[in-house]
Amino acid sequence: MTYQANETRYDSMKYNRCGKSGLKLPAVSLGLWHNFGGVDNFENSRAIVHRAFDMGITHFDLANNYGPPPGSAEENFGKILKQDLGLYRDELVISTKAGYLMWPGPYGEWGSRKYVLASLDQSLKRIGIDHVDIFYSHRPDPDTPLTETMMALDYAVRSGKALYAGISNYPPDMAKEAIGILRQLGTPCLIHQPRYSMFDRWVEDGLLDVLEEEGVGCIPFSPLAQGLLTNRYLNGIPEGSRATREVFLKKADVDAAHGKILKLNKIAEKRGQSLAQMALAWIIKDKRITSVLIGASSVKQLDDNVEMLKNCQFTADELKDIEEVLNS
Repeated sequence: MTYQANETRYDSMKYNRCGKSGLKLPAVSLGLWHNFGGVDNFENSRAIVHRAFDMGITHFDLANNYGPPPGSAEENFGKILKQDLGLYRDELVISTKAGYLMWPGPYGEWGSRKYVLASLDQSLKRIGIDHVDIFYSHRPDPDTPLTETMMALDYAVRSGKALYAGISNYPPDMAKEAIGILRQLGTPCLIHQPRYSMFDRWVEDGLLDVLEEEGVGCIPFSPLAQGLLTNRYLNGIPEGSRATREVFLKKADVDAAHGKILKLNKIAEKRGQSLAQMALAWIIKDKRITSVLIGASSVKQLDDNVEMLKNCQFTADELKDIEEVLNS
């Protein structure tokens, strides 16, 4: 069946200007880190992408190593574009990244000009497009001069293979330096993608202030702390959950956070939200946040998460209660 986008897709989604740029991003963006790889059900992935666009989610976030296996998320998204979504290419913001291990040898990861630009060429081939809208340095490289990595991003934009440059996982001082280098090169840094959730608040120690001062957008990933801030772990660790099979979330993490999860869930219930919805709303309430990246394993999960946009306001008492739980 030929896909046709929902004609009312832009009616309810909120769009925020990204820093001081001319680009607006949806308040919720779809990340393809999990559930879109070669090991996943392609038709389910396709249905999630279609549903996302039908709800006004125009931004789809990838990286060279997303899968598994690495590269397969880009390939699958490329198939979806070729089959149907490509008709709407000019309505989409597609991003990818280079920084983590992608192929063997000394040129397959980190931040050298050779790796970064080779990776971009590979990503474009896998997705089947001539440019991405945002190209990121996925992580800072301790052994490569920051200027070299930023010059690679600058070249990616000047060559027409990317429209905007971004950085991810950069601490405040390096982010400020990278933003300054890009500005001098004439390719402003559009956006920073850090990890940020109620349980992981490192960005509040300087990074958000830097981004605000520099006019750079912010799009947090892992806003639900790998599933901790959902109803999945309210009653312990279910069989088959991430905590039983992934390195990103361990049983000890669930056990340590369980008390806080229960208390936060009670606050969410009083707000008429699920824990996940409240956790997402808690992030997007900050005006320095452009968009929040969510993952989804089903259309229903996507729908539930986007529903949070109907209630992103918090009372002073609610914020106080949340802080007491998080600091306990």
